[in-house]
Amino acid sequence: MQGSTDPLERIAALGPVEPYRVKMVEPIQTSTREQREGWLDEAGLNLFRVPAECVFVDLLTDSGTGAMSHHQWGAMMQGDESYAGARSFYRLRDTVRELFGFSEVIPTHQGRAAEHLLFAELVKPGKRVLSNTFFDTTRANAEVAGAVADDLPTPEARDLGSDRPFKGDIDLTRLSDVLKSAPAGEIVGVVMTVTNNAGGGQPVSLSNIRGASELCRGHGIPLILDASRIAENGFFIREREKGFADRSVSEIVRAMSECADIMTMSAKKDGLVNIGGLLAMRDAGMAERIRQQMVVTEGFPTYGGLAGRDLDAMAVGLREAQNEEYLAHRIGQVRFLADLLRDLGVPLIEPTGGHGVFVDAAGFLPHIPRQQYPGQALALALYLEGGVRSCEIGSVMFGDDPDAYWPELVRLAIPRRSYSNAQLGAVATAFAALRERRSAIRGVAIVDSPPVLRHFTAKFAFV
Repeated sequence: MQGSTDPLERIAALGPVEPYRVKMVEPIQTSTREQREGWLDEAGLNLFRVPAECVFVDLLTDSGTGAMSHHQWGAMMQGDESYAGARSFYRLRDTVRELFGFSEVIPTHQGRAAEHLLFAELVKPGKRVLSNTFFDTTRANAEVAGAVADDLPTPEARDLGSDRPFKGDIDLTRLSDVLKSAPAGEIVGVVMTVTNNAGGGQPVSLSNIRGASELCRGHGIPLILDASRIAENGFFIREREKGFADRSVSEIVRAMSECADIMTMSAKKDGLVNIGGLLAMRDAGMAERIRQQMVVTEGFPTYGGLAGRDLDAMAVGLREAQNEEYLAHRIGQVRFLADLLRDLGVPLIEPTGGHGVFVDAAGFLPHIPRQQYPGQALALALYLEGGVRSCEIGSVMFGDDPDAYWPELVRLAIPRRSYSNAQLGAVATAFAALRERRSAIRGVAIVDSPPVLRHFTAKFAFV
């Protein structure tokens, strides 16, 4: 609380206390606005193309950008680098079986590799896959395999400012209607993304997951859990869903997993590693077919494109991600930044989600039309102002379909165990400066883009 003379108020204003201490530091570079203008021009106004050393606070993603624990580093020293059947694989396999209950465990080098393997097995051209909301790589892998990917979010997800506790849910009524009306065999899977990243990091209730599971099993369709942030989702269920206050996060995570037939995971999120992913399932026949195919691209099935030390770090990280003291601080940091921005009058998706703060760019920049990508415009302005890198989640990422509903957002994804609350305060300071001259921020146009996942490499120009 700036200006307060009460020491307890000043302490409280510092935010949640870290349940860890710093053991190693990595210097980060400060820069001038003139330097950032030059770097951004060289990058074609695309923050993905800006070198990391040119960023002060990097909130582009929480994927693989966190800090590992001393237990993880110690486990890496025990990594078995045997090509086939390494001890590291069996330690990971046994951990996944214990925590999530899936018998068939296939490591991959990251989550999108797991999605690619799965959809190559499930999808034929013209088939459909449904979801509460697909994230970018999941949608891309389904579509590249030939599927039509349809989102079925609840109506509450469109109300960015409402305080509904589970705005990440799938619309069970629409799901039931679609499953009943679709020709037999047309729909090959339903993906539940927990938490719902593209929907603002919003959690999904266990009752909703169970309802979707019941509908899917009634139609003989697999329910696929995108479990990249499943521990954070479990924390919200315990906090917000009636009847779970006395259940541990680990118990809730297992209950979510029991509803699903298949699980994909980017372990770079709730596996707390810098690289790695998982594909797990109950169907031994499907798993064997995938293992036979993955040798061509991912490597032998017991290492999946990873070193043995990475498998061991993942096995430890999957457990640590379910530690409730860690989760309380993790989500507390997100809320701390959200509180600072909210006090500045910055419009946000409410309530705050698990892995980042989602700013309503269209609300912050009402003078910029959707066709000029207000999310990208705000992300660029934030970088120019304070060296803060963020990510547009809107029409640039998901496309220009006028009939689709994409809120125009900027995601401030907070890496795990990496930044101090003072550094998050610097992000809020940059927003405070932008607020004073927001009317001068210009929209952008796309001048070059690839056909798939354009936000990663597209080039822009100011309008």
